[in-house]
Amino acid sequence: MTVLMWVTRASLLAWVWLTFCQGGFWRTDQRLPPRPESARRPTVAIIVPARDEAEVLPLSLPSLLAQQYPGSARVILVDDNSSDGTGELARKLGEAPGSLPLTVTTPGEPPEGWTGKLWALRHGVELAGDAEYLLLTDADIAHLPSSLDSLVAAAEGGPARPGLPAQSYDLVSQMARLRTETRWERLIVPAFVYFFAQLYPFRWSNKAGSRTAAAAGGCTLVRREALERAGGVAAIRGAVIDDVNLAKAVKRGGGRTWLGLADQVDSVRPYPELKQLWRMVSRSAYAQLRHSVLLLVGTVLGLALVYLVPPALLLTGLAAGNLRLCVTAAAAWGLMAATYVPMLRYYRQPPAAALLLPFTAALYLLMTVDSAVQHWRGRGAAWKGRTYPAPSASSAPSASATPSAPSAPSAASSASSPAGASEH
Repeated sequence: MTVLMWVTRASLLAWVWLTFCQGGFWRTDQRLPPRPESARRPTVAIIVPARDEAEVLPLSLPSLLAQQYPGSARVILVDDNSSDGTGELARKLGEAPGSLPLTVTTPGEPPEGWTGKLWALRHGVELAGDAEYLLLTDADIAHLPSSLDSLVAAAEGGPARPGLPAQSYDLVSQMARLRTETRWERLIVPAFVYFFAQLYPFRWSNKAGSRTAAAAGGCTLVRREALERAGGVAAIRGAVIDDVNLAKAVKRGGGRTWLGLADQVDSVRPYPELKQLWRMVSRSAYAQLRHSVLLLVGTVLGLALVYLVPPALLLTGLAAGNLRLCVTAAAAWGLMAATYVPMLRYYRQPPAAALLLPFTAALYLLMTVDSAVQHWRGRGAAWKGRTYPAPSASSAPSASATPSAPSAPSAASSASSPAGASEH
C-alpha cells in the first residue's frame, strides 16, 4: 500500500496546488464590467466567418443584425465557400426591417498555409475599412441586443470592480455559454470550459504583463490598431487554435486583453450525441499539445493522476480497509468536486454532478488520444471537408499560449481546451 499511498498524496498535493495557486481558475466571477454611460461608441465591424452554416444561421445572424448599438456598426458575413446556401440565406435574413447593414462576401479557397476560418477573417477585416473595432464572432453564436454595446464599453474603459480606476483593453473576449440541453451536453460541456480555465486562468490572462494569454474565438472584440500591431490575421494564419494565438499576439504587441464568461452570448449549435462532442474536442486536442508525443504522454499521465487516481484509490482503500488511503483519496476528490461546483452553477446544473468529473475526465483522456491517432493517420484537425496537417516550426505559430503554471495538472488540461473548438 506504500506506493498507492504516495500516489494518492501526489494527487492530493496537485489539487491543493490547483485550488489555491492556479489563479483561482475555478471561480466564475470574471464578467464584463457595468457599462459606463460616458463611454465612447466608436465604429464597429462585426465579422462572421461561415462555412455550411445554414442550419444555425437563422438562430444567430438575426441577433447580430438587431444589435442596439448607439454608434455606427455593420455586419460582414464571409461565406467560406459553403455548399448549403449559407450566403443566400444570410442575404435574406439581412432584409429584415431595422437590421444593421449587412455585406455578404466570398473570399475563394484559402491559399496554402492558411486555415479556412482565418482566410475568411482576413477577407472580412479588409472589407471593414477603417472601423475602429472588429467583433470576430462565429456563425453559431447568438448575442443579446446589448451585447455589442457592452463589449465596446468594456474595451473603452470601465471599472473592473466598483471603486477601482477605469481600465481600457485592446481585446475583449467572452466565453459563450454552450448548450446543455441533452445528457451528453450536460456531462461534457461544463467540464469543457472548466478545463480551459484551468489551463488559462482568466485572472492571469487579464493581468497586464502576465505571460498567460487566452481568448474565446466565438466572441472576440479587438481594436484594429492592436490587430495591426500584432501583425494582422496573417500572423496566425495557420493556427488551428486561432483564438488563443490571437490573444497572445495582441499581448506580445503591447496590448491588454480581457477574457471572461458570457451572460449575453450563447452558442446555438446542438451536440445531441457524444460523437459530435467527441469530434469537437478530438479534432484540435493534439494541436493544443503542439503535436508533441512527449506532451501527449505527460497529458495522459497528468489526467490520470489528477482526475482518475482519487476515486480509484478511494475504492481500493475501502476494499482493503485502509483508512489513511481512503481519507487522502477522499480529500483529493472533495477538492476536485468543490472547484467544479461554481462552473456547474454557471451552467445551471446540480452541484452533485461534480462527483462525475472523474468520468468526464476519462472521456477527455480518450478524446485526446484519439486526436493524436487521427493526426498520425493524416485525418487530424478535420472540419467541414478540410484537414489541416501539423504545421512545421517555420510555417505557423505555436498552437499554445504560454501559461505560467508549470504544474502537471495544467499540462493535463491542455488536451481538452475549447480554445481550439471554435467553429464557423
